[in-house]
Amino acid sequence: MHAIDNIYGMFVNRVPGIREKYKKKRNQVKGIGRGSAWVYLLWLNFRYYVLHDQKLEHVEKYPYYEEKLLYSEGSESSISAKRRPEEFVEALAKYDVISFDVFDTLVLRPFSDPTDLFYVLGNELNYMDFQRIRIEMEWKARAKKYKKEKHYEVNLEEIYTILSEETGIEKQDAMKKEVELEYAFCFANPYMKKVVELLREKGKRLIVTSDMYLNTKQIKKLLELCGYMSFDSYYVSCDQKKSKNEGSLYRYVKQKEGENRTYAHVGDNYISDVKNSEKQGFAPFHYVNVNAVGEPYRPYDMSVITGSLYRGMVNSHIHNGLHCYSREYEYGYIYGGLFVTGYCQFIHEYVKSHRIDKILFLARDGDVLSKAYEILYPEEEGKWEYVYWSRLAATKMAASRYKYDYFRRFLYHKVNQNHTIQQIFKSMELEDMIESFCACTKFLAKTLLTDRNVEEIKKYFITNWEHVLEHYREQLQAGKLYYEEVLQDCKKVVSVDIGWAGSGAITLDYIANHIWKLDCEIIGMIAGTNTCHNAEPDASETFLQSGKLVSYLYSQRENRDLWKFHDAGKGHNLFWEMLLDAPMGSLKGFYLDEEQKWRCEFKDVTVDIEKICEVQRGVLDFVQEYTVWSNKMSKMSKICGRDAYAPMVMVEGKMNSLYRNIFIKMVDEKNIGAN
Repeated sequence: MHAIDNIYGMFVNRVPGIREKYKKKRNQVKGIGRGSAWVYLLWLNFRYYVLHDQKLEHVEKYPYYEEKLLYSEGSESSISAKRRPEEFVEALAKYDVISFDVFDTLVLRPFSDPTDLFYVLGNELNYMDFQRIRIEMEWKARAKKYKKEKHYEVNLEEIYTILSEETGIEKQDAMKKEVELEYAFCFANPYMKKVVELLREKGKRLIVTSDMYLNTKQIKKLLELCGYMSFDSYYVSCDQKKSKNEGSLYRYVKQKEGENRTYAHVGDNYISDVKNSEKQGFAPFHYVNVNAVGEPYRPYDMSVITGSLYRGMVNSHIHNGLHCYSREYEYGYIYGGLFVTGYCQFIHEYVKSHRIDKILFLARDGDVLSKAYEILYPEEEGKWEYVYWSRLAATKMAASRYKYDYFRRFLYHKVNQNHTIQQIFKSMELEDMIESFCACTKFLAKTLLTDRNVEEIKKYFITNWEHVLEHYREQLQAGKLYYEEVLQDCKKVVSVDIGWAGSGAITLDYIANHIWKLDCEIIGMIAGTNTCHNAEPDASETFLQSGKLVSYLYSQRENRDLWKFHDAGKGHNLFWEMLLDAPMGSLKGFYLDEEQKWRCEFKDVTVDIEKICEVQRGVLDFVQEYTVWSNKMSKMSKICGRDAYAPMVMVEGKMNSLYRNIFIKMVDEKNIGAN
């Protein structure tokens, strides 16, 4: 061992840059892939010692943004599309004894690295840096075992004997907590669960063969808790003092089960489960590790615990092989689920700490957010409501106060875009004023709006401003009737939207309090703000500074790297809005019916409703699954805005025709709504 340590120190630890790059590469590969890590290590040493690459002397531990792939050949789950469980069973059923690996085969964990469970355990034990220490102690226990008995197979008690001696942690309590966490966080692989059930129906002999420090009794209980019926036999390395890794456990299995029988083995590790089982006469069936498949497409520029949980959840859901999902579903699950979950957590914490009476999820972006909030906090029924609102309706009703914004949205945003004056007047619901306008100007109704005539059109409206406002009085009356019901008995509420300037909340607050006199403070909560790339980057800073607006993902004061990265000009806003799109048209405005009761009118739906529903289904499936793990992690499952944004960096940074083609209609609809 001393010689190995010296070699490791020479080639790995001597140069900081080599050490960090090698460790990163080593953590990304398993099984036969380790060979590529060794080759990479030699290349790094060649670069430093022969090519004199001095950059390797420095550690770039936290790169600004990592380079990651965005799978574009189809849905990502198609990579792991396996033969149907029934077909796999037919292949396995040819053998007398069918052996299964346990971890990453029969059962999965919601972490991208199994040792990340030790972060949760460290919190339970209230011990700093426990994850690293636990890994170190296991290695010491194995080294000690090899020195004494010439094999590396240890059980949990042997690990914790050394750990307790070196840390002062009480052994029995810590061991118990680790086993309990394994029971809590391991879950049945849905693909393998189906396979085992079908094999059981055929009366096949099914056994477990595992290299693990948990003993047979513990593994048996774990599998039962995951929903598996008892297997016919269990062969565990720490009990038998033999391992799959060097082949002796397979030989022992054949001795116990019968040399004349035929054997199949299913497992995820290419060396120990495939190559080594084959050498011992087992027919190998490789089940590729879900994290190994998903790793190239997952972000690592995240906090360690949230990042591991996110990657583990996505990899096990997308790559277990039981289902092949649509690209729309994956867009929601992979890129939207973490954000929606985190945003709802953020809203919930704000509401509790600021004693908010009610949450208003503004249409349409609030549709899926309200559904997610209901999943996460069912006990708060009646505390929130999905409400009708839109920038279009707000611009008309608040025109008396926000005249500048009124003209900007209806006129200046549409100049030189082939809109006729008649179309402009219609979008403003001022059709009856066209004839008067044309009579007192040189323009025709079919004249196009351009930068040369926009000022004259604006001048006409200003001259007839009271007549313009009269067109929106009914909408104000109807809107008041609606919001009187919504805000009944409320003194302080939050209105939730995607963003970006926060005008929806600001205009609603003005109308509710200064026009309708409802006496209710409205705080605007947005996912993100205008950024440094906007023409008006500081538009909302006054309100963000005062707390009238609150941003989750980023602002000038928080997560400034995202504030500098996010660029509406590159379509970034639209990619986020696609995640929160809803299968209904946007609100045109409030109106009165014949009985003087409020009613709403909506734009026609031009988007593909099925695609939107698939995106929402993916988002909500993630939220539902996250609630399971968050309930087991106490306060460790909080998702900060920086982590929530991380998956979308890949979409925005490497967007290609895949998602552009899927959502082109959604983009068109969003652009129409913005105007």
